[in-house]
Amino acid sequence: MKPIITIEYCPKCGWLLRSAYIAQELLTTFVNDLEGILLKPSEEGGHFSIQINEVVVFDRKEQAGFPEIKTLKQIIRDIINPEKDLGHSDKKKEN
Repeated sequence: MKPIITIEYCPKCGWLLRSAYIAQELLTTFVNDLEGILLKPSEEGGHFSIQINEVVVFDRKEQAGFPEIKTLKQIIRDIINPEKDLGHSDKKKEN
């Protein structure tokens, strides 16, 4: 079964559009690797996290801010499909 990503966001903080943008980026990048993405309004004020199959891979409070999309794609790739090439969004490989 392919993984499901959940983006839990604070609707009172106005983070729905940010969440939708991240979802669109991830769906475009991982089109064949994901079952889907769930946008979930949080009941906790200021909450923003990203989970893969209910395992938190990013938390705004723990990371002291929002993820850069490039970094987030790398984190998710490393979990769901480590062999996937992210092209220009990929880490610089050391020689």
